Amino acid sequence: MSDRTGDTSEPVARGDRMDSITEAFVAYRNLLFTVAYEMLGSATDAEDVLQETWLRWVGVDLDTVRDQRAYLVRITTRQALSHLRTVGRRKESYLGPWLPEPLLTAPDVAEDIELADSVSMAMLLVLETLTPTERAVFVLREVFDLAYDEIAEAVDKSPAAVRQIAHRARTHVAARRPRGVASAAETRRTVEAFQRAVETGDLQRLLDILAPDVVLLTDGGGVVQAAPAPVVGADQVAHVLGRIAAVMSLQPAQVNGDPALIVRLDGEIDTVMAMCIADGLITGLYAVRNPEKLSHLERETILRR
Repeated sequence: MSDRTGDTSEPVARGDRMDSITEAFVAYRNLLFTVAYEMLGSATDAEDVLQETWLRWVGVDLDTVRDQRAYLVRITTRQALSHLRTVGRRKESYLGPWLPEPLLTAPDVAEDIELADSVSMAMLLVLETLTPTERAVFVLREVFDLAYDEIAEAVDKSPAAVRQIAHRARTHVAARRPRGVASAAETRRTVEAFQRAVETGDLQRLLDILAPDVVLLTDGGGVVQAAPAPVVGADQVAHVLGRIAAVMSLQPAQVNGDPALIVRLDGEIDTVMAMCIADGLITGLYAVRNPEKLSHLERETILRR
């Protein structure tokens, strides 16, 4: 009778290895998604990046990994950088204004002020003005507080070069980020006042909470009707908004860490409207209407730093 003791040891070892790989990936999945989303502004593309990260992670020898979190972030960053080039070409041919893909977020995102700020529509649009490497460095350093040497490995640069890139990106973002960001309470009050004004068709009340130079961006992607260019000025924006009250219902929600409104038509999500607020006035309105970007609004997305 042959000795079959060795026949089961290798499968068991392989099983233990796969359990360890899976456990690590699941533990950091929400963090990795957040990294990818902040780099890409697209939940759909972030999910693709996570799938590619998993496929590469499966082939890693865990005995050679000192820091699983840093290693996974490095894989995710490299995959996101690769995707950024494809996404960039896609945006060049996009019809009308492009806006990030909105996420329905849990209340704890709003409680983390730095995280909420980093995933806000306004900030994601600022990040769009960075180069891919600048964006990766800024996100990893300013949002996730990675060390320069860790970031250097992720973006294939020297630590000294990463420091320079980080300084350049910080300066660029500081010059373009919204000024006088409102508190959570002020934002909530302003959104509630905005909702009442739109629902009642009260033009004067609407004008009272719109900044004189407010900008409305509508993203239809050429699939649904949307303004082909930014709508600028309180009078013009109020005129556009006045047309939706009669046929649509507005539902308060937490979107990208901020109070926002989900606009429904016949019970279906038609538009998501996020806002930038300063000094009690709405300075920016971001209306996402492209149906392809509305799939992450039926359930909350968990984001982590």
